[in-house]
Amino acid sequence: MPKDRAPTRIQQKNRATILDAALDVFSAQGFRGATVDEIAATAGLSKPNLLYYFPSKEAMHEALLERLLDTWLDPLRAMDGDGEPLEEIMGYVRRKLQMSRDFPRESRLFANEVLQGAPRIHDALSVDLKTLVDSKCAVLETWMASGAIARVHPHHLIFSIWSLTQHYADFDVQVRAVLGPEDPFDGAMAFLDTLYRRMLRP
Repeated sequence: MPKDRAPTRIQQKNRATILDAALDVFSAQGFRGATVDEIAATAGLSKPNLLYYFPSKEAMHEALLERLLDTWLDPLRAMDGDGEPLEEIMGYVRRKLQMSRDFPRESRLFANEVLQGAPRIHDALSVDLKTLVDSKCAVLETWMASGAIARVHPHHLIFSIWSLTQHYADFDVQVRAVLGPEDPFDGAMAFLDTLYRRMLRP
């Protein structure tokens, strides 16, 4: 889309519609399986109209990932080193689980990108994400050293939170096939709360 003037309201609406359709397709098909034709059809736009806004599927994918990465880091950023340690950790678990409930397509988009070797976000993972995780691990180490929480490997603690919360979005079909009509999120937080409180209680 030309950048020499501010987009009109219709252009903003079309761009949002395209990105929402692209999110549907990428989260279901992955980057390699997605096509511009399928994204255009999902958006209800012609292919030439879509390409006016985004010249390629790479451009759409990068726009989604750029928006997603900042959102994805927010729950960990919110873990406050001056707060009550166990409550801060459980707050992080709750925020991550809520993201899986509210943003399952975004979670699968992220998972698909990582499974492909993270070609478009590797630098962000190795710099932005690593810097944030390392800083929060230092906070966890401080809490452990003071006896506020039990001593565990801080990085693996964060990895486990990612695994146990994002699973509900990334493997939604499997989870629902096993549980049937039960809402998987109804019991998930109670289980995770018990698990982490018992593990981290000093």
